[in-house]
Amino acid sequence: MLKSRVEVINDLGLHARAAAQLVRTARRFSSSITLTRADNGESANAKSILSLLYLAAAKGVTIIISVDGEDEIEALSTVEQLFVNGFGEM
Repeated sequence: MLKSRVEVINDLGLHARAAAQLVRTARRFSSSITLTRADNGESANAKSILSLLYLAAAKGVTIIISVDGEDEIEALSTVEQLFVNGFGEM
C-alpha cells in the first residue's frame, strides 16, 4: 500500500466536474484508491462520485491518497497529478 498527501488547490475544490474527472481516472486502475481528509478522517472511494462529493473537500483541504494493488505506483502518481494540476482549473 502506498500513501501520499496532497492539497486541494483549485478554487472550487473537489466539486462535481473535478470529482467526475477523478472517478474516470481512478477507474482505469485495478488498485483500490481511497481519499481521506486529513482534518476529520472522512474517507471516500475514488471510484465513486457520490463518495467523493460527500467529502466536501474545499480549497486548502489536505487529502491523504491511499492506493493498494498491482498497479499502485502508476495509480498514485496519476491521481497525485490531478491534484497538483488543480484538475486543469488553474
